[in-house]
Amino acid sequence: MTNENDGAKNDKRTNDILLGPLERPALQFFARNMPAWVNSDMLTVFGLFGAFVTGFSYAMVGRGEIKGNPWLWVASLGFFINWFGDSLDGSLARYRHHERPNFGYYVDHAIDGITSLIIFAGVGLSGIARFDIAMLALSCWLLLMIQVYLKTHVTGTFEMTSIGIGPTEVRLFVVILNTVLYFTGIGGYIWTLTIKGEPYGLTIGSIIVFVLAIAFLGYYIYQVLRTAITLSAQDEARLVKRQAKAARKAEKAERKAEKKARKEQKTQAVDTTSTSTKEDVTTPTV
Repeated sequence: MTNENDGAKNDKRTNDILLGPLERPALQFFARNMPAWVNSDMLTVFGLFGAFVTGFSYAMVGRGEIKGNPWLWVASLGFFINWFGDSLDGSLARYRHHERPNFGYYVDHAIDGITSLIIFAGVGLSGIARFDIAMLALSCWLLLMIQVYLKTHVTGTFEMTSIGIGPTEVRLFVVILNTVLYFTGIGGYIWTLTIKGEPYGLTIGSIIVFVLAIAFLGYYIYQVLRTAITLSAQDEARLVKRQAKAARKAEKAERKAEKKARKEQKTQAVDTTSTSTKEDVTTPTV
């Protein structure tokens, strides 16, 4: 998710998402036409408010039937509010040249963690998916977030996605899913497992969220391996350069020492010759 700088200090940011060609012009339009009294902090809070709207709406969905439940539309509205505030705060700061790299990076991503907790907990309370499966998906999503922040720290590149799917696409997918649920409902349990003698029922929503959790985890593992291999190769190359530099330095020091030793030997030889000549001159003739 975006922030005021999308990276601390001079980190490079990449955001090659599928909806980028549509999202970036829209954000620039909103930034140009935003009232002067609105600032990035307000938009950050507005995005957090959208997450609360979504989480509360999902919890209210769990109090009634899913099919035809108007709270699903409110949940989708919350996603739009969250996108608007969370994505526009950084664009507005950059447009007005009011970037605060360290503050923006820290606060925005700290809030991203709270936002994720609120939304996934809401899904778990909605009846759309089991609460334990929603928490599993949350855990895998947070792993992805941690990987992004670690990679930003060690590489200096804030990479929101490498497969064209970012938070904006995920929000749109969930909004579409909410619409489908409104018109079709979720149905009853379609798969029941027996775990330790207790029935464990799975709805379509639980299966979808579980599949998303596995996808998050799989992408996390892929990114960790990919990044680790790249960093290992880079560190190995740096190590070879350091060793070569150390070897050249040692060789230079050795040549310098040899040169100094030859100079000292030459000086001693000159001194010895001078002393011998002086003794020959001063020896009396019998």
